[in-house]
Amino acid sequence: MNKVKVAIIGSGNIGTDLMIKIMRTSSVLEMSVMVGIDPESDGLARAKRMGAAITHEGVDGLLKMEEFKDVKVVFDATSAKAHLYNYSKIKPFADKRMIDLTPAAIGPYLVPPVNFDDNMDVNNVNMVTCGGQATIPMVAAVNQVASVHYGEIVASIASKSAGPGTRANIDEFTETTSRAIEKVGGAEKGKAIIVLNPAEPPLVMRDTVFTLSDQADREAISDSIHEMVAEVQKYVPGYILKQEVQFDDITEDNPVFIEGLGFKHGLKTTILLEVKGAGHYLPEYAGNLDIMTSAALATAEKLVQTNA
Repeated sequence: MNKVKVAIIGSGNIGTDLMIKIMRTSSVLEMSVMVGIDPESDGLARAKRMGAAITHEGVDGLLKMEEFKDVKVVFDATSAKAHLYNYSKIKPFADKRMIDLTPAAIGPYLVPPVNFDDNMDVNNVNMVTCGGQATIPMVAAVNQVASVHYGEIVASIASKSAGPGTRANIDEFTETTSRAIEKVGGAEKGKAIIVLNPAEPPLVMRDTVFTLSDQADREAISDSIHEMVAEVQKYVPGYILKQEVQFDDITEDNPVFIEGLGFKHGLKTTILLEVKGAGHYLPEYAGNLDIMTSAALATAEKLVQTNA
C-alpha cells in the first residue's frame, strides 16, 4: 500500500519528535509538511534537512501549499487555544483527518487500546494528555472487572520536559484528563494532578493511579492490568508497571468521602507506572512527551490501515 501523506502543525518538541518517529518507524505514513510560526525554530530546520516541506506561516501557510492537497492526516501539536483556530481551517476539507495532541478536546477523547473502535470514523480525535494516555488504560483495565466509582491519577514529570506549551496548558491538562478518566476510563468520578519535578538529573515520568471500585476478584483485576500494560507497550516500549498492583479494603464502617459522590467504600487499587521515552528527538526522561507522540502515531497508523 502507498504511504499516506501527513502534516504536523507545531514545530516544537512534540511536533519534531513525532516527525522523526514517522520518518524512522512508520511503514504507512509519509511526512509531507512541517508547519510552524517561528522561521528560526529547530523543528522547521530539521524538517527541511530531512526532506519535508515547511512553512512558518502557521495553518494558513499550510493551506496555500501545493503539498496540502495530498495530505490526508493533520497532527496538531500546538496548544489548546491554537487548536481552535487550526481546526476551523482544516474542518471544511472532508478528506482530511485531524489528530489533536493538545488538551483542546474539540473531538472525542481517544486512548488507542481502550476506545479506538468507537472513533475510527471521526474527523478530529483528541489524544487527551500525556497523563491521560499513561493512566486511563489502567482505570479502564480495572473497570473491565469491577465498576470504578473513583479514579485519581498523579502524573510526575521532569520540569525540563515541560516546555511552554505544556506549562500554558496546565489547567486544561487537569480538566481534560479528569473528564477523560470518566468518559474513556469508565470511572464515575475522575481527578487528575500533575507534578513538575525539578530534580537534577531529571527523573523519568512516573504515574500513580488510584481507583475505588466495587469489590471483585483481585487476581482478575491484576490480570486485566497486566494485559493492558502489554497493549500499551506495543507502541510505547518504555511503559512499565513499576511494581505489583496493590489492593486495600475500604470498609463500609470506615468509608472515604469523595467530592460529588459522598461516602464510598469498596476496593482500592493502586497502580505505579514508569514511562521512559524512546529517545528519538527528546531525551529518555521525557516519557510524558514520548507517550503522546507514540499514541498519536499509533492512532494515525491504525486509522489509515482500518480505512484502507
